[in-house]
Amino acid sequence: MTRVGVIGLGAMGLPMARRLSDTGFQVVGFDPSGDRRALAGSGGVPAVATAAAAGDADVLLLAVRDGAQAEQALFGPDGAAQALPARATVVLTSTIGSTSTGALAERIATSGRRFVDAPVSGGPTRAGSGDLLVLVGGAPDDVRAAEPVLQALASTLTVVGSRPGDGQLVKVINQLLAGVHIAAAAEAVALARGAGLDPAVVVDVLSAGAAGSFMLRDRGPRMLEQYGGSAAPEVRSRVDIFVKDMALVAELARDRHVPVPLAAAAQQLYLLAEAAGLGAEDDSSVVTVLSPADRSAPS
Repeated sequence: MTRVGVIGLGAMGLPMARRLSDTGFQVVGFDPSGDRRALAGSGGVPAVATAAAAGDADVLLLAVRDGAQAEQALFGPDGAAQALPARATVVLTSTIGSTSTGALAERIATSGRRFVDAPVSGGPTRAGSGDLLVLVGGAPDDVRAAEPVLQALASTLTVVGSRPGDGQLVKVINQLLAGVHIAAAAEAVALARGAGLDPAVVVDVLSAGAAGSFMLRDRGPRMLEQYGGSAAPEVRSRVDIFVKDMALVAELARDRHVPVPLAAAAQQLYLLAEAAGLGAEDDSSVVTVLSPADRSAPS
């Protein structure tokens, strides 16, 4: 049985760990949060440290927030890299940019292990059902070693390049589109409220037409929950994730001298939301920066 270590049991890591356990892999999971480690017991065996998750692993899956966390998980005190068996494969599912990914891959390769760049898109629900888009960059032999694990998580698995970092490049472009689409949906909901319309009707009707998008269909109803007077919607993708990802978009565009004016405008919306204290909230909360939840729409 293939043994998979999973480091990072947050919104994406935990459902991926459970999916792998449900599909026949032996899963050992670690997260710095004790509460999340306890939850891992329903999808595998909880580990008390990163090295414990890596020991005896055939594949080590990283589902962390950013490059700093990835480096810490692999090479920090009690890091996973030192405990990995020879020829084990590290699979990076996080979005951290091509430069950071290339540097991590080089260090792993120097130690004789494999490295596959495999950022994912689709959200927690799709992660739990094996319905993710997985964008893969890596040497063919390394990709083959990780493929059974990736196939269990993906409905669409595409090798976009032979270098670690190639998957990150495509994922950053994905996040450009996703970030702009969320911002556009927020503006539409805010304008509907400002015009005295029922935003729920607007979201429902426009989702069925040419203006529809996944983000309008998915985030639009969650944006409406911001005005429902009840608890805030479940956090499925945090504002500060898009602060990070839109910064990666800006960095890539700057380095390649490509103007991205729409992405730049969307980035400012996420930064405004973070400055308003919404960094840990669901990214649908950006609508409240444009149309505060405590303000009634005109009658």
